[in-house]
Amino acid sequence: MSISKQDQFVHENKTWERSLDFFKQENTLLKNRLSMVVDNKEDKELLIMAEYFQSQFILKDEFIDELKKDVNQHEKYIIENFSNDNLINKILKKQEKLRNEIGFFEKDFSGLRHEFNKSIAQFL
Repeated sequence: MSISKQDQFVHENKTWERSLDFFKQENTLLKNRLSMVVDNKEDKELLIMAEYFQSQFILKDEFIDELKKDVNQHEKYIIENFSNDNLINKILKKQEKLRNEIGFFEKDFSGLRHEFNKSIAQFL
């Protein structure tokens, strides 16, 4: 059984969808953790830091939603148009663009999570 490039691209898109779902859940957990910490403290520095992280988490949610929308649209486009030789380059470029965006997001999110955990520890 051989796997086609189209199958690989669809598989890669499905993997991205699962990863984005994970990051959305993780982001929710971070927001909940932030709320729990802020609810128990009235430190001005903590509140400033909390505002920063809250805005970062909101931005991450928005970016996840946009990425997921792009991935879903691209997956449909792959399925509908992969047999059209005139569109293969467009598909390849979009796949590479998404691959780069997902990779950047994963690193960026991991950095934010690390920064958040390190910052919160100072106030506990």
